[in-house]
Amino acid sequence: MYLGLDLGTSELKALLLADDHRIVGVARASLTVQRPHPLWSEQAPAQWWQALEQVMAQLRGAHGEALSAVRAIGLSGQMHGATLLDAAGEVLRPAILWNDGRSGAQCEALARAVPRLGDIAGNLAMPGFTAPKLLWVREHEPEVFARVARVLLPKDWLRFMLSGEAVSEMSDAAGTLWLDVGARDWSDELLAATGLTRAHMPRLVEGSEVSALLKPELASRWGLQGSVKIAGGAGDNAASAVGMGLVEPGQGFVSLGTSGVVFVSTDRFLPNPAQAMHAFCHALPKRWHQMSVMLSAASAVSWAAKTFKFADEAALLEAAASVPMLQRERCPLFLPYLSGERSPHNDPNAQGVLFGLTHAHGPAEIAYAVVEGVSFGLRDGFDTLRLPADMPLREVALVGGGARSVWWGQLLADIFQVPLTLYAGSETGGALGAARLAWLADGGEVGKVCALPPVKQQLVASTEGADVHRARHARFQALYKAVQAQFQ
Repeated sequence: MYLGLDLGTSELKALLLADDHRIVGVARASLTVQRPHPLWSEQAPAQWWQALEQVMAQLRGAHGEALSAVRAIGLSGQMHGATLLDAAGEVLRPAILWNDGRSGAQCEALARAVPRLGDIAGNLAMPGFTAPKLLWVREHEPEVFARVARVLLPKDWLRFMLSGEAVSEMSDAAGTLWLDVGARDWSDELLAATGLTRAHMPRLVEGSEVSALLKPELASRWGLQGSVKIAGGAGDNAASAVGMGLVEPGQGFVSLGTSGVVFVSTDRFLPNPAQAMHAFCHALPKRWHQMSVMLSAASAVSWAAKTFKFADEAALLEAAASVPMLQRERCPLFLPYLSGERSPHNDPNAQGVLFGLTHAHGPAEIAYAVVEGVSFGLRDGFDTLRLPADMPLREVALVGGGARSVWWGQLLADIFQVPLTLYAGSETGGALGAARLAWLADGGEVGKVCALPPVKQQLVASTEGADVHRARHARFQALYKAVQAQFQ
């Protein structure tokens, strides 16, 4: 039995996986985000630990026998968050999260300080990444920066609490801007540019390797037996790929989570920083991936459902689906940049825009505009991917909470003009991937562990309405260019 822990932005999820691929149990605990100032996004690590205690209590109560058989734990989590510890291992301030946009000026400074940044890190300097956050802390909270002894990513802080060991792995470390992504090692040059050294960093392992052991007192408290390994794990998106079995070159997915992601596995380091595409290490050795990220995907739908008084997100999606194709071309346009944007704009100042409203528009048309705007943002990210001729795109899965809507999935297939596959268990991707990495760390073989789940549905791109989608996407792109200067 294997336990996967997925530390997201809005919840912590725990999943028990048997070695015949059965998902034995799932537990969840909600998390909240604090936004004390414009562009800020923070969480208290203590909240993560409280959530972990909650899910472990749930699992022990409902699946105590299975929990006692756990041999290894895998970790997945939200990437890029800066969790700052002092020399005693105490947290110095709330963690600055992936969707925090305060460090735009520090990104510019880092890019000037290290002209080779894109070649080393495979990415542009963006406020979401970890390194600019530390530059911001050094400038605005110097007394905190002076006390920083260790910087950990969110899931790696959980590992530190679980084991007492400061360890990270390649896929999550690749999202810090401190990793030489091609070499899979910390870059002394990039660390020095932010006033840090290797001493501030956790040691590195591959995601499928053993990183530490669970503290015996925690094993006893939660009902686990014997010596329990903790795998390196993965950043949330690499973990989702492992969970879906998408680890071979050319396999990828579109994720409709809080953020929106287009991801494709590769067998080599293929950066394209000019278009804000991310090139990261995968969770398995000698594998990498390309990824585009938009900051507000399902979260934009949640915002619209609340703002426009829909009962919930499902009600908004139902209203959007009710708009006939012939009426879609007259709907408003929506720029989904509620938290700024990464791919392809790298614009932390970008904002949401609802454009073209008339008396003829009601809740359904607004709902459609929001879902379509998120879909267009994902298509913009998809277009940044650059695969060589010998590595064609083989398969694209649809994952994340938004994947529960088949209508939205079909809209994405139509806008992308690419078939999308819905797999069984896709909503558990990150936690399932973490559990699979635990299985690999316990001696499992990649071919057996990283199998593709059963296919639930194939969404084939339709040509109906293709001209409407194409024309509205062109207007969507033109709208951003027209109002971009007004965001400053």
